[in-house]
Amino acid sequence: MAGYPTGRSAAYDAPDATEGRWDVLRRAMDDTELTTRLADDLDGSFEVLVRGHADRCHGIALRLLGRPADAEEVTQDAFLRAYRALAGYPPERILALRLRPWLAAITVNLARNRRRRSSERMPPLSLAAVSADGEASVYDPAAGPASSPEAVSAGRAERDRWAVLLAALPERYRVPLVLRLIDDLSYAEMSEALGRPEGTLKSQVHRGLVLLRAAWDAAEREEAIA
Repeated sequence: MAGYPTGRSAAYDAPDATEGRWDVLRRAMDDTELTTRLADDLDGSFEVLVRGHADRCHGIALRLLGRPADAEEVTQDAFLRAYRALAGYPPERILALRLRPWLAAITVNLARNRRRRSSERMPPLSLAAVSADGEASVYDPAAGPASSPEAVSAGRAERDRWAVLLAALPERYRVPLVLRLIDDLSYAEMSEALGRPEGTLKSQVHRGLVLLRAAWDAAEREEAIA
């Protein structure tokens, strides 16, 4: 199926032993150093936290909400919440934090609340809306060498469609898919962020991918008939 991230989906359904262990270790070491700095000097180190995690928090919000303006506001609110929380934590609690799942949980909760508030006053996300801002995408394959304008345009259209299909999934599948495929959290980190067992999350990621594949096939059939 054109555009579907089949190579990645197999890896994401596999146990965490298939992950890049050096990447996981490096992230853990980076966050350990950062929590130490935050515990010692919150005001002096908070900008480092923002620089290191703003893009990923924005990516989570964008894929959950589909609208760049909403994602930007959620990202700003997430770091405001994070700062207020850290300011009230004793140093030992800050040192014990795992920043990636902690920030992911804050971002997901804010995105959920915003989506619920806006669902009655905003129309469902459409392919036209996504294409107009050119921001939302669910999968961004590595760019090939010297892609033609036609290939770039086709690839962008496919990514736009995946974004729309992902946004239409039920929340119990959409959120795990975003955290796993977009934010690259481990299942252990996802379990910590969402409060669900790892086995449940693996099943939800698998089911979400099945639903995405089915939605893509249905959309292609509709286009062929039209």
